[in-house]
Amino acid sequence: MSNSKTNARKAAVQALYQWQITGQNLNLIEQYFADEQFFAVEGEEVQKGYFSELFHGVPQDLIAIDELLSEFVDRPVDAIDPVERAVLRLSTYELIHNIDTPYKVIINEGINLAKYFGADGSHRYINGILDKVAQKQRAEEIKSKRKTDG
Repeated sequence: MSNSKTNARKAAVQALYQWQITGQNLNLIEQYFADEQFFAVEGEEVQKGYFSELFHGVPQDLIAIDELLSEFVDRPVDAIDPVERAVLRLSTYELIHNIDTPYKVIINEGINLAKYFGADGSHRYINGILDKVAQKQRAEEIKSKRKTDG
């Protein structure tokens, strides 16, 4: 995966976190990120289009994302730590909509986002949930991967 996509995910997690906490208008938050140059994460480029797809896609598909997550989490989705919730929602969105990205890449990116932004050990929680989401959402991909690996 390109750094610019990884950086788009990092920025999207931060923007989703802000949206979850404040309930602000998505366009205002996105403008804030543009104004504050969040699109140059650690001096590297961010795929702005990918950021926008993720950031607007999660709220647009929130009901389906949260319903899917609620099958596998140990508490109501809204009770999950806001950072972990943002990572789970973003990664679940990708598992549902970005079929061209292998599920293992999405899970790995989610784990890395949790390590980067989350509490110690939160990446293990994220990994367990995303693995279950992938098994349901990407069953055919996982099955065909096992055939080629085995």
